[in-house]
Order: sequence, then C-alpha cells, then structure tokens
Amino acid sequence: MNSKPISLEDLHLENWPNLILWAAPIMFLLVFIEWGISAYQKKDAYSTKDFFAASTIGLVNVGISALIKVATFGSALFFYNISPFTIPLTWWSFPLCFVAIDFARYWAHRVAHEQRFWWATHITHHNSSKYNLSVSFRLGWTQHIKVIFFFPVMFMGFNPFVFFICHQIAVLYQFWIHTEYIKKLPRPIEFIFTTPSHHRVHHASDEHYLDKNYGSTFIIWDRMFGTFMPEAERPTYGITKPVTSYNPIYLVFHEWVDIFKDLKKANNFKEGWRILFDKPGAEVIASREKEELPKQEKAPLEEEEVLA
Repeated sequence: MNSKPISLEDLHLENWPNLILWAAPIMFLLVFIEWGISAYQKKDAYSTKDFFAASTIGLVNVGISALIKVATFGSALFFYNISPFTIPLTWWSFPLCFVAIDFARYWAHRVAHEQRFWWATHITHHNSSKYNLSVSFRLGWTQHIKVIFFFPVMFMGFNPFVFFICHQIAVLYQFWIHTEYIKKLPRPIEFIFTTPSHHRVHHASDEHYLDKNYGSTFIIWDRMFGTFMPEAERPTYGITKPVTSYNPIYLVFHEWVDIFKDLKKANNFKEGWRILFDKPGAEVIASREKEELPKQEKAPLEEEEVLA
C-alpha cells in the first residue's frame, strides 16, 4: 500500500506538459500539406466543409478535455491511492504503462463498435466519407465517458504522471495513421504496430472490412483476438448508413438522438437493454413490429370465420 496518499495539490497538474496542445500546430501544418498535395494531384481526399466540421469537433473536444482534466486525473489519483501496488516512477514504467493503456484502448475501441451505447460515443470518428489526417480530429464529445475502461490500468499502481504522459502519446499516435499517402510499411512494422494500411480497413464501410483492426498503437491485439484483416482493395470510407450533414452538433449527437427515439418505443426493460447494448444496426423495434404484424393481420380472419 502507498505509504502516503497523494492529493491533487501534490500533483501540480498545471505544470504537466500538454503534449497534444504542443503538437497541434504541427498537426494542422501536416493537414494543409496533405490537402495541398491532394489538390495538386486532383484527388478527392478533402472537402472544405468536412475539414471545418472535423476541426470544430476537434477544437471543442480539446476544450472539454481541458475542463474535465481534474476529474480524469483525479480518477487516476484515486485508483493509485487505493491500489495495493506501487510501480515506481522510473524509465521502464513508461513503456509498461503504455502497453497497458494500449491493451485497454483495444477493448474500449472494440466495445465501442460492438455495443450501440458505446458506438454513439465513437460514431463521430467514422461518419466522414473522407480519409485524411483531419479525420483524426473527429472525436465525439461524449467519448470521455470511456475513461472507465482505463480504471484497471490506473489501479495497477502507475504514478498518475506516467499515466498522463502515456495517455497523451497514445492519442497523438492516432494522427499519422489517418492517411492514404502512406502505403504498406515493411513487414516487421506491419506485424507489430497499427499502420495507416490497417486503419484504412478499420474505417471502411465495406461489409467484409467491418469490425476489424481495433488496435490503437499495436496491431498485435487484433492478431491475438481474431479481429485482424489486411488491406486488399481500397476501402469505401464512412458508415453503413451515410450522413450528409456537416453540422458538428448533428455529427456528434445523431446516434444519441436515434437511440432516444428507439427507447421511447420500447415496450419493456429487455427491449430497452437491447436497444442500448445490441450491436449497432440491430433493429430491435423493427424486428418486434414485424413479429406483431402477422398477428394483427390474422385476428380479423379469425373473427370472420366465427361469424360464418
């Protein structure tokens, strides 16, 4: 057990490096370079409206992250203080924590594709038909509730500062894999790390590509748990039911609105649970209505037979 609990004041969060904020100018510069190259080559890689939608979503998300920073790392501190383990703040604690975070990210990401409630926190990242560096900015404003998937990592006894740095690096890694300009890399890299080739498959709406390549930094989790698929033909990007709006608020909340509408039609708790936690696209209400329709059509026939 930790000999002395640490408080938020002890952490001095205001002095911790904001790697994402520091990297932002470089990220935007690379976006404009990629956009310029695609325009020069007359490729349909960017849309002005899509770019501004992604940028707005991303900037608001940065603001939300800043607002809840204390709550997020207050959670890390809470689990660190109650953990029976203490991993010293040394150089090797950083790679160890990073691997643990990436493992948690794999499962958080996978669940976000396999259960509709969590999909609603993630769909914003997928509802663009484009695939370029700016797509990495499209992170749903409700995605922060997925912090609960990282509680086990926090409980492992990593110093909150180690968790903070590794978490930021894990987020930054996602930027460079959102491009079509980097083709397949040498085999050792493709075997261990998530690359643009792997992530293009993940962003596809083609049926055979769906629900593949969840890995954030390491693709080895997909190889281990049977969700890996190599890239073959060029994917069709977006979601299976495309959205045509560029309104950031709509792009963030449209799935939540649809869930709420379906919940209002639910007849019982079981239906409500299925609406929330069945796979995205499972038409719970439509299936029930199809089952009820033959019964409604059959009843008048039975009455006519009685009268006859």
